[in-house]
Amino acid sequence: MATPLSADRLVAALRAEGVTVVEHPGWRSRNRNHTGAWGPVTGVMIHHTVSTGTASSVELCFNGYEGLPGPLCHGVIAKDGSVHLVGNGRANHAGGGDPSVLQAVITETYGDRPPAPRVHQGSPGAVDGNSRFYGFECVNLGNGTDPWPAEQLDAIERVSAALCRAHGWGAKSVIGHLEWSDWKSDPKGFGMPTLRGRIQTRLGKAPAKNTAGGGKPAPPRLQPFPGTSFFRKETSSPVITAMGRRLVAEGCSAYTVGPGPRWGEADRLGYAKWQRKLGFRGSDADGIPGAASWSALKVPHTK
Repeated sequence: MATPLSADRLVAALRAEGVTVVEHPGWRSRNRNHTGAWGPVTGVMIHHTVSTGTASSVELCFNGYEGLPGPLCHGVIAKDGSVHLVGNGRANHAGGGDPSVLQAVITETYGDRPPAPRVHQGSPGAVDGNSRFYGFECVNLGNGTDPWPAEQLDAIERVSAALCRAHGWGAKSVIGHLEWSDWKSDPKGFGMPTLRGRIQTRLGKAPAKNTAGGGKPAPPRLQPFPGTSFFRKETSSPVITAMGRRLVAEGCSAYTVGPGPRWGEADRLGYAKWQRKLGFRGSDADGIPGAASWSALKVPHTK
């Protein structure tokens, strides 16, 4: 179980995983926190929208409908692989579910599938999934024949991996709505065990930019995050030079001379620009690298 990510950290984690993020106006303050708890979170739940079209699906999930106010999830995953954020906090997506499934997700001790759910919203013993799961609605009719493009499946994998990576979870923290409640069928059209296998494979690698369907070569080897303490002392290393070159490439330079191997104020100021570019604010944009922003910067490995 974990404390939910802030809006800034959620955006940074998704972008670090190569997700194309679209921030819907008002999403940062859109939630149902006044109706119940939000957190601690235990996993990610995947749904299908039973709708067509990105714009209309995003509006539906942001506003909700009569009898079920929005947000209906945290993000909408479009067929082109873009991810539209519509909620930040508790969302009406999971409803009540099986406590044995919740425990299996928390412990990640099940096989290919969690226990078969036996309860749902309103059933005796049902537990509140809206407080425990991030929810992502995927644009699909849910009829078993509407296609799931490679770009969309790649985005589902990346979104799930981003949240698992941010919280230190494995792929078994990702479930479908049909695995949570005994009267749900979503997502329909692909298997959750296969998706979890893809997520676990991705978690074994460093985050990489989106190359779905592009046939591009594998990205270069990246420099592992050296830890925050590395930047809080007088450090001289080729890693600093490599980092500085990436800051320059991203338009976040504060150098008058350089970059060079010795960590200094120009490096800190440039890195603070990079953190703000990712969406970090306040003390989270102090110019001292953290794991999420470092992963997003893609610093090449130094020999």
